Amino acid sequence: MDGTLVDTEPYWFAAEFGLVADHGGSWSEAQARSLVGSDLRESARRLRTEGGVDLVIDEVVAELLRRVVEQFRRDVPWRPGARELLTAVGDAGVPCALVTMSWKVLADELVALLPEGTFAAVVTGDAVTRGKPAPDPYLEAARRLSADPSRCVALEDSTTGVTSALAAGVPTVGIPCVVELEGRPGLVRVASLEGRDPAWLAAVAAGAAPDEGASTPLVR
Repeated sequence: MDGTLVDTEPYWFAAEFGLVADHGGSWSEAQARSLVGSDLRESARRLRTEGGVDLVIDEVVAELLRRVVEQFRRDVPWRPGARELLTAVGDAGVPCALVTMSWKVLADELVALLPEGTFAAVVTGDAVTRGKPAPDPYLEAARRLSADPSRCVALEDSTTGVTSALAAGVPTVGIPCVVELEGRPGLVRVASLEGRDPAWLAAVAAGAAPDEGASTPLVR
């Protein structure tokens, strides 16, 4: 979701920097980038140990979510082609799952903006014991869809997310946002989702779509 469907990674960065500053700590761009796609509990742990945030894990997570939801409600920055592809997939009758390490409170904000039934399943970070990069979120999504993971396609923007999807046996599309994506077996990298359709996703699932080598994140 974050960085793949909507360009909300800057919202997370702002939340992290703001929270650390409020507690008199220090945080770097490199540290923020290293958390992209991570389980929020892991992000909270590192903000405590590395950023000096003097709150318990659940309090850190709650504060991050509060700040990001506040920004999201002011502006929803859709990534190019994402909303159009979701519509095309729905029109084609292909079941779709949202798999995100954001928690339900934020995922619900996105789901509410889309036509009812856009996602047949929603797996959030607070719904799994092991988050990305473990395969659990994608395996759970496939289970809820009654689908074979190898016949699904994952859309990811982070190394953490790509690792999770591939570990679950899901052919994966990588759309770089704020971190670079290195090539690896099973990964098709593209610059954006503009012009993509269900037929292209079927080609990805069949291993017939070429890796376009788009590894560089967006220029900001």
